[in-house]
Amino acid sequence: MLELKNVEIYYGKIMVVRGLSLKVEEGEIRAILGANGAGKSTTLKTIMGYIEDQPEKGSIWFEEERIDGMKTEKIVPRGIAYVPEGREVFPELTVRENLMMGAYTRKDRDVDTDLVKVFDYFSVIKDRLKQLAGTLSGGEQQMLAIARALMSRPKLMILDEPSLGLSPLLVSEIFEIIRSINRAGTTILLVEQNARKALSIADHAFIMESGRIVLEGSPEKLSENEDVQEFYLGVRQETSVKGYQRYKRKKRWR
Repeated sequence: MLELKNVEIYYGKIMVVRGLSLKVEEGEIRAILGANGAGKSTTLKTIMGYIEDQPEKGSIWFEEERIDGMKTEKIVPRGIAYVPEGREVFPELTVRENLMMGAYTRKDRDVDTDLVKVFDYFSVIKDRLKQLAGTLSGGEQQMLAIARALMSRPKLMILDEPSLGLSPLLVSEIFEIIRSINRAGTTILLVEQNARKALSIADHAFIMESGRIVLEGSPEKLSENEDVQEFYLGVRQETSVKGYQRYKRKKRWR
């Protein structure tokens, strides 16, 4: 459904993403894992056409149509919805008005039908339709941001750090909703620092460091990798015979 081929992205003269190639298959959940500064969010923004004149090199394809170089308002109607890091709801609009903004590009008349479907996922926002979005809690705003994206009836939903700043209980709830949305037919591309949660729902995952993919595979395969265990899952901890914790070993991506 989505393919990036040898993508290079620059901020000024600095290369942020280098030779990036990845695929997102229809019907799957695919996750990109990595530390801050790895280039994950930059990649998502470039897919959505947010960064002017990028990618510098390479190409981005959605359903066999090349979309790099397109403006965001041309990309969204093709069936891609984006939930940015930090939610970015419209704080001075009501919850209902935020949801209607998600359906802004649609030409059909089934918006009210989709509102009912959204409430099946997010019953908590059904009771807050007249409330200003800026007065919602962080978890409620995250739910609203995902619900707003769903209102565009996307084929592909891209989520950037949906667990950021949420309590463990809310994180579990958000990830169960993401899984349900996928099972209902929406393909998911997920960027997430909570590797354990991301791997629990993903069909395939990529490890990204310094602007490039260093490892990819099934969640099972990645969870067995010693580097992933130590640097992303916190499984390995080495302690010296005197009880001092050793420095982490250098990564050796295979």
